[in-house]
Amino acid sequence: CIGNGICKCRVCECFPNFTGSACDCSLDTFPCMASNGQICNGRGTCECGTCNCTDPKFQGPTCEMCQTCLGVCAEHKDCVQCRAFDKGEKKETCSQECMHFNMTRVESRDKLPQPGQPDPLSHCKEKDVDDCWFYFTYSVNSNGEANVHVVE
Repeated sequence: CIGNGICKCRVCECFPNFTGSACDCSLDTFPCMASNGQICNGRGTCECGTCNCTDPKFQGPTCEMCQTCLGVCAEHKDCVQCRAFDKGEKKETCSQECMHFNMTRVESRDKLPQPGQPDPLSHCKEKDVDDCWFYFTYSVNSNGEANVHVVE
């Protein structure tokens, strides 16, 4: 019973939090916890303390790695650009496609939210349609609301 239970009449009686014929399956979900606080990043199931990723694009111990996914910065740059500066590829469709986040303008880069806050935060530096850099942060709070802070 590999130390996780007691053998009685050649059958393992598992201690709490263990299961399986040899008590080799942990019911502890902590090893499956992704950095966003979700089990297996919401893209898999936790089986015996290990993530089984159900979304084929995602892999890794907590289903957080995605080689083919755009980063959050590239994914949201067109919407941030049209909302903040009224330009870019989504300028004409901005009000239909880009209202999925709360946006706050800040005066300078040092006024952007900094790491250490409770919500996962991405700092972004992207080029706009005029080949100029613009800066923003993207975070999602515990209610699932996306928040963007963009430098004016």
